[in-house]
Amino acid sequence: MRLQKSQMVVPHAFGVVRPGPAPWLRSARSAYPFYFSRKDPFSISGNGSSRLNRVLRASLHSGFVTNSGEGAQVPVDQSEIIFVGTGTSEGIPRVSCLTNPDKKCPVCSKAIEPGNKNRRLNTSLLVRFARPSGECNILIDAGKFFYHSALKWFPTYGIRTIDAVIITHSHADAIGGLDDLRDWTNNVQPSIPIYTAERDFEVMKKTHYYLVDTSAIIPGAAVSALQFNIIKEEPFIVDDLQFTPLPVWHGRGYRSLGFRFGNICYISDVSEIPEDTYPLLENCEILIMDALRPDRSSSTHFGLPRALEEVRKIRPKRTLFTGMMHLMDHDKVNEGLVKLKEAEGLDVQLSYDGLRLRVTL
Repeated sequence: MRLQKSQMVVPHAFGVVRPGPAPWLRSARSAYPFYFSRKDPFSISGNGSSRLNRVLRASLHSGFVTNSGEGAQVPVDQSEIIFVGTGTSEGIPRVSCLTNPDKKCPVCSKAIEPGNKNRRLNTSLLVRFARPSGECNILIDAGKFFYHSALKWFPTYGIRTIDAVIITHSHADAIGGLDDLRDWTNNVQPSIPIYTAERDFEVMKKTHYYLVDTSAIIPGAAVSALQFNIIKEEPFIVDDLQFTPLPVWHGRGYRSLGFRFGNICYISDVSEIPEDTYPLLENCEILIMDALRPDRSSSTHFGLPRALEEVRKIRPKRTLFTGMMHLMDHDKVNEGLVKLKEAEGLDVQLSYDGLRLRVTL
């Protein structure tokens, strides 16, 4: 279904998406050293069990296989996830490290090498959902380095369209690339739906005011044609695929969203998981979680020790960490993590930009 730029799409409770004729905004209806401590300072609350049952009843079950390799064609009936970016807001390598005459940063020095897995841009995930009606590309976050990531991975994996963008939070590493979506809406497709919480939309009304209200744009000016849809902390449907928000804290008092689709849980920016969110993570097969640095957490992100504590608590079948800074050497950290498979049965590794996993949704 093709929509005019002036139309908005409104997801409804049972997955039907219909065009709305005019409103400026509609609301989407809900439908280093390794520290291997076993300490578990938090307990899973029994609250929210009815919410969990509601989610699981509607949830699509997922499986996974290993990375299929760069450039390989994907069967029409096979869904997949692609790690468009796995780094921090400033990315890796850092310019400050590469220009430092007094100290060599080992990770950033490696990251300038072609194909090195320490090269990381803003965290972002592409969900390629295979439907009977055709493939659908759903992007989670479009940060300030998004266009550079797309230049690398979209041609590599044959990605042409962006059918929707889901926003986790309104920091620059999640929404800074919204303006770059003009390449798609000017040359590939008429418009792109954006799914965002109301608090983040309020930020976009300031940071990207010309994309929210296009009335002041000079006629003929090329800007992204975006359709903003407000989501609540309840399941919602995007192109026949259900997403369940996973509310987390990204620093004191700052709410961010992870998302569950099928049995895949994606939490890219987190400093604390509320008790009410844990039931939504039950029976998770693939957990993709924030792990900023190897030694400790920061005020806004899990470090590796805390992230591992959460993995032991959530008990997914497989975990891939994302959002790593330049203290996280891909190969060295993974060498340590692989030992947890034998020691504790934990399948945990760092992800990397361009990693592709075939999944069943």
